[in-house]
Amino acid sequence: MKIPFNLPYLSGNEQKYISAALGSSSHAGNGFYGQRCIELLKERYGFKSVFLTPSCTAAMEMGALLADLKPSDEVILPSYTFTSTANAIVLRGAKPIFCDIEESTMNIDVSLIESKITEKTKMIVPIDYAGIPCEIEPIMALAKRYDLMVMEDAAQGLHSFYKDKPCGFLPPLAAFSFHESKNISCGEGGALVVNKPEFIQRARFLQEKGTDRDLVLKDQKKKYGWVDVGSSFLLSDILAAMLLSQLENVENIVKKRSLITKAYSLLLTPYQEKGCLKTPKIPPDARINHHAFFVIFDLPENREQFLILLRQKNIFAYVGYSPLHSSTYGFKLGFKPEDVPRTQDLAQRIVRLPFYTGLADQGLDYCLEGMKSVLQTIYGF
Repeated sequence: MKIPFNLPYLSGNEQKYISAALGSSSHAGNGFYGQRCIELLKERYGFKSVFLTPSCTAAMEMGALLADLKPSDEVILPSYTFTSTANAIVLRGAKPIFCDIEESTMNIDVSLIESKITEKTKMIVPIDYAGIPCEIEPIMALAKRYDLMVMEDAAQGLHSFYKDKPCGFLPPLAAFSFHESKNISCGEGGALVVNKPEFIQRARFLQEKGTDRDLVLKDQKKKYGWVDVGSSFLLSDILAAMLLSQLENVENIVKKRSLITKAYSLLLTPYQEKGCLKTPKIPPDARINHHAFFVIFDLPENREQFLILLRQKNIFAYVGYSPLHSSTYGFKLGFKPEDVPRTQDLAQRIVRLPFYTGLADQGLDYCLEGMKSVLQTIYGF
């Protein structure tokens, strides 16, 4: 048996909806299925406005435009994140300022953010790593005190909750991913949530290549023109059709994935109690979507042995992100490995375990037995 790191999941109505979308006269963005997805997201999570995009990367770039980032600006974000988080900032000419993370969640350490704020700081960009919500309330309080923008990189956070509020609900901007590796997917796709009312009209212009075509579609103008900087931040209605089926089944998908979290936690508890490794510590005021499960080993060499021995059993885990501050481009920006020490250390010891919805139905027992055997080989019990 082979256990991949990730495998897309189909919830039931994807083919039906895609066939209907193909048979329609509208395949471009903001069509019938796109609008249904938008309304469902707004109704379920209370978002002010939602813009479906080709990817979370595109959503982040659209958000950076809305935030009006300029070359003189600085943006605080964790180094332990995907490149898209930083690229959205760098593409506007702004400078990323990397902040260290918490070991228990791998999210930005809120207690360190204020020390990074300068007169050039324009925005804070926290992420919801592995679907664990960041501490958005104190981040928002800090942003209010210093008059800063917040854009939550909630790529992994759909249907996770912080104090009963969904990820993406509190900040002015939030970006979600519907990539095939996510709980809810349509192959490639994303969404920008805009909760600041005065941003919404401009967001419509940006999404339509910087034109006011939206006003023409609403019969408020006869001819559209170029009014702003923008791009084609639109998701095809064919992909939105697939997305709708997934969104309609989010509760069932999360329930299935919770079984994997429970099984991994049970397997790893004895090793955590002996100090061999650490697993995610979910804050008591958080409810997670079970997007991923990570393990932080005691030593980098034990992590490497774990990965090698698992591959020999055809079970594929993943090392996670390479810290941005100590990457090739991070060096070009002037950062050094010791600038963000906790991130640098954890990145050498973390492993993401195989995690996909269908694993709950087939392969989980094989995966658990394989991991148990490997851990016994490494630690002797």
